[in-house]
Amino acid sequence: MEKKSMKRNNLYRLLGISMVALSTFSACAQEHRTNTQRLAQTNAIISNTVLLNNQENLIPLRNLSDHQIASVSLGYHNQSTVDSLLNKYAKVTPFSASNYVAGATLNELEDDLKYFNTIIVTIADQDAKNGRYLNFISSIAKSKKVIVSLYGQGSALTSFDNLQSPIIWASSNTIAAAAVVPQIIFGGIAANQKLRNNFSGKYIAGSGFNTSVSRLKYTLPEDAGVNSDNLKEIDQIVAEAIRAKAAPGMVVLVAKDGKVIFNKAYGNHTYDSNGLPEKVTDIFDLASITKVMATTPTVMRLVEQGKLQLDTNVGAYIPKARLSPMNSINVREVMLHQAGFIPFIPFQNFVKPTDHSSDSTAAFPTKVADGYYIRKGYFNDMMWPKMLNSPIKTRGKYVYSDISMYVMKDIVERISMKPLNQYVADNFYTPLGMQTAGFLPRNRFSPSQIVPTEKDTYFRDTLLTGYVHDQGAALVGGVSGHAGLFASANDLAIMYQMLLNKGTYGGEQYLTPETVDMFTVKNSNISRRGLGFDRWDPDTSKEYPSKLASPQTYGHTGYTGTCVWVDPSRGLVYVFLSNRVHPGVSEMLGKLKVRGRIQDVINKAIDLKIQ
Repeated sequence: MEKKSMKRNNLYRLLGISMVALSTFSACAQEHRTNTQRLAQTNAIISNTVLLNNQENLIPLRNLSDHQIASVSLGYHNQSTVDSLLNKYAKVTPFSASNYVAGATLNELEDDLKYFNTIIVTIADQDAKNGRYLNFISSIAKSKKVIVSLYGQGSALTSFDNLQSPIIWASSNTIAAAAVVPQIIFGGIAANQKLRNNFSGKYIAGSGFNTSVSRLKYTLPEDAGVNSDNLKEIDQIVAEAIRAKAAPGMVVLVAKDGKVIFNKAYGNHTYDSNGLPEKVTDIFDLASITKVMATTPTVMRLVEQGKLQLDTNVGAYIPKARLSPMNSINVREVMLHQAGFIPFIPFQNFVKPTDHSSDSTAAFPTKVADGYYIRKGYFNDMMWPKMLNSPIKTRGKYVYSDISMYVMKDIVERISMKPLNQYVADNFYTPLGMQTAGFLPRNRFSPSQIVPTEKDTYFRDTLLTGYVHDQGAALVGGVSGHAGLFASANDLAIMYQMLLNKGTYGGEQYLTPETVDMFTVKNSNISRRGLGFDRWDPDTSKEYPSKLASPQTYGHTGYTGTCVWVDPSRGLVYVFLSNRVHPGVSEMLGKLKVRGRIQDVINKAIDLKIQ
């Protein structure tokens, strides 16, 4: 009797497991079906969206450095979706006519737009005959670039017969349509439709302009031939990592063939019960990704321009190096980590009480963290001489060293005659539309937008939020060649999509294909490295950066728990951001192989495609 009861219980247990598995599968299958339907609806919206009046080729927007952009909602009910998508491409400041209800005109709104030269106006068909709105559009179009996003019935086009500015008309007035039009404006989606009917003497059947895709598209996995179900394991791996306290929060982004198909935030900024929830727009300390997001791109540009020679010795560029052990080392060796530099110098251990102050003064001008200022000249007096005179013991061997990028920062700043942070902002981040990428984020963003790193109890005695975690970078004021850069996942995706595109993005050429190839391919006979870039390891036992990564894969990791990898064979950009050093350094991210396991979920999903 007891045996029968046990068998019955085991059977029920198996049936229970089977039902759970079946319901889980059904839920996954339901998500895939739902996404397939949503994609079909979005494609139908795109096929019924027309770009008009683009004779000056304003759409898609180019040269973003030249545009100060505002979006103006003229009573549009899905404006939050519009603004969210616009801000994935560039800094776009929102305004709403509903905040200017007094008066018969919108003169006050127009006055508030005086510092903007490009205005994206959103309006629905039912408001297209509103004289107050039409007069506002007509007035600002006299002195500014105006783009009108019109949603609803095509008959509303008659209200704009006298307008010469571009109009993007979507016949749908849904949230899905509100997500399509901003992407056409910036080139995430191509415009290729014509009017099928006559709406006025100006807007006749056959009217319409074509554009091509030039920036990232934000869409569903199914749009890139990936089944959503096959990415579900990412959630499980992240949940396991957070439970194991590998990090309190994480952000994962996946772009396939120029389409962002996965971008999700998990956990919180901290382990505190009141910790801020992670957002995909949050800004992280990238640590050593700085090397390939700031210093290496600058080197690439200067090499391309013929201003920097990889096979020239360091002493040719740095006067103080000419009497030091590093004089004869060439730039190529530095970029490959084969210069013989020691891995790092613990500069914080050499700081004396007289070297720092709790207040900023002329004698202590360099901010290291809240309430911590280092004395004037500390880098030139102490840090730089230690690096210049450190012994060269392993030249010709691969020894990863932070000193290499201190050296490269000094070289590129001498050649460009600009600070590194200014150079990369002017030449890459701003024209690419990257809003968060940069050094010293506390100068530009509130602490709530920045994910904290370590509770530093041994050097700065504070929770580091927006101040670089790396001690050496902190002592030089937060701008260094090896660390100090902060950014969101989206900004990393933009930069690395540009590299995957062989140097082009948004209709602009930032680097030539030859330069991108020169730096990202394997450049060493003794290591896996490219020039500046880390790469796939041919020793498959290391499974680096992941078991299924292709030999073409390049990118970098960061000590704070970050990585970015490009796999050209799969058209993949993979971004992982975390703060694994909060509140203290955790080794669980590496022990659980979180970054590599997630990368392989993505690799498998891409390789399987939609069955």
